[in-house]
Amino acid sequence: MDVDLRLVRYFTVVAEYGNFGRAATKLHLAQPSLSRQIQRLEAQLGVRLFDRSPQGSSLTDAGQAFLPRARTLLQEAEQAAHAARAAVQPRTITVGYAEGLVITACVQELRRRHPDSQVRTRHLDWRDTHALAEGRVDALLAYGPLPLPTDGFRVTKLHEESRVLVMSARHRLANETSVSLRALSDEELVTCVSTPVVWSTPKPVGDRPAAPPPAIDDSYEDKLELIATGHCVAIFPAGDRRPAVREDIALAPVIDIDPCEVVLVTRADDPNPLLESLEDVARTVLGTASRRENDELPVN
Repeated sequence: MDVDLRLVRYFTVVAEYGNFGRAATKLHLAQPSLSRQIQRLEAQLGVRLFDRSPQGSSLTDAGQAFLPRARTLLQEAEQAAHAARAAVQPRTITVGYAEGLVITACVQELRRRHPDSQVRTRHLDWRDTHALAEGRVDALLAYGPLPLPTDGFRVTKLHEESRVLVMSARHRLANETSVSLRALSDEELVTCVSTPVVWSTPKPVGDRPAAPPPAIDDSYEDKLELIATGHCVAIFPAGDRRPAVREDIALAPVIDIDPCEVVLVTRADDPNPLLESLEDVARTVLGTASRRENDELPVN
């Protein structure tokens, strides 16, 4: 029988929380999607694992019998992967990077230092929180706060990065060389729990009603449209250059907000020797690039 380990892990989390809603939040999944995944696992096994009720979810007899073996299965799979990686001297590394980060110079320097190694990259959006745990990448370069639990991972702070106000080119602050949070006292700012971005609650613009607030499944471009049309503003890391290419969006440094962190995340017991070199390169290259971008930040 082919059992999807990802579905097994979902099962253990639902069993731990006894509630599909809380488990979905923990896994960064929509609840209907999680329910479908558990139904897939039940179909694969041919048994019902949970009794569902408005009060929550409880394990059936089959679920109680499966749970300890499921946990053992996940642990042994992880140990098997680590043993396989430890048996050879790695000559490859896959570097994952989060939205908004440009790691080209970092990767080029790593390849220059290790010309006989294969350095790959993989772009990850903020919802792809399991790539590192599942071994699809060997390291993750990202902004904090992280959208994933850090148990079993090593998180290394590389540098701090200042932040900028992102607004419509017609905004009253669009021509300022810098802004203070006091100048945004009429905005209702909402901090994201899993990204360094701060969004304002959308407001009416002229005769137009307020736009709906950014939703979880909105694309980045959808959210920029809210800014460009004047419905809201946002505070981004200064190194995120994506808004700067639009003529209808203006940027200004925010002088009195804490900087955000750029971090390197790796598996705590990963023996890949290229990781140490990656950390050294990332500290040097990304830190230098961040300082240069902050100095050269365009003001519309």
